[in-house]
Amino acid sequence: MNANDLGDFLCARRAGIAPDSVGIVTGNTGRRVPGLRRDEVARLAGVSVAYYTRLEQGQDQNASDSVLDGLARALRLDGTERVHLHDLARAAASRRTRRETESGTDPETPHPRALALLDALPHLPAVLLGRRSDVLAWNRLGHALLAGHLDFAAPADPGRRPSTSEMIFLDPRVREAEAEWETHARTHVGYLRLVRGRHPDDRELAALVDRLQADSPEFAELWASGHVRDCTFGTRRLRHPAVGEITVTYQVWLQPDSDSRLEVFTAAPGTASADALGLLDTLTPPAAR
Repeated sequence: MNANDLGDFLCARRAGIAPDSVGIVTGNTGRRVPGLRRDEVARLAGVSVAYYTRLEQGQDQNASDSVLDGLARALRLDGTERVHLHDLARAAASRRTRRETESGTDPETPHPRALALLDALPHLPAVLLGRRSDVLAWNRLGHALLAGHLDFAAPADPGRRPSTSEMIFLDPRVREAEAEWETHARTHVGYLRLVRGRHPDDRELAALVDRLQADSPEFAELWASGHVRDCTFGTRRLRHPAVGEITVTYQVWLQPDSDSRLEVFTAAPGTASADALGLLDTLTPPAAR
């Protein structure tokens, strides 16, 4: 975790708030910064300017829950962003010794229960994702829908597991298949930032973020925005090379006692997308795990 992720998040959030939206009249005065100034955030949150400045600069890392809640109100954070703010503050305050489970040295292992659930969905596309959004496993339709150009067996080898983050930003085929790529990419980065706050000592997750910032200017721009988002359901429009355009909804089933999540995709009954998904089911051969 960066030494001042908390400050970076505060700075990004205040830059995104229009002064007039919180009752601050600017008139024709020239403002050198977008959004709110530090003194305005401090006043709205009920803290001193000096204290808020120290927080943003990483010089004070012991903000109380009441101060954080005041900042959340001042910055108009939603529930997900508020949780993320508290995660960042706890990480900044503790700087605890990294545990082996947090350090990311051991590969994630899909739980047999999750694999059984995956295999119980033979006619619905489904993908099991790990903490860092690596593909831990997928069924034949999940593979065919999202990444049929990749080796089906790759998730079984920790060294070859597809990274959905890298697929979104660095794989031209995946990008071409996403009809609303910008929306999908923004949602993914927001969720990745949320997970980063929950697991500040995960070195592999930190390395993934650093790698993507270096390799993808679009990822770097989205990451710098400070956007945070949970991701439990949604809609995706895909341009599939074999069956054409498909609109699917996805739901995320969180796995108990695990950082993994199962994403299941469906199409509305009676629609062209449902027909396309049925055709894909017919065209996709059985796959042995």
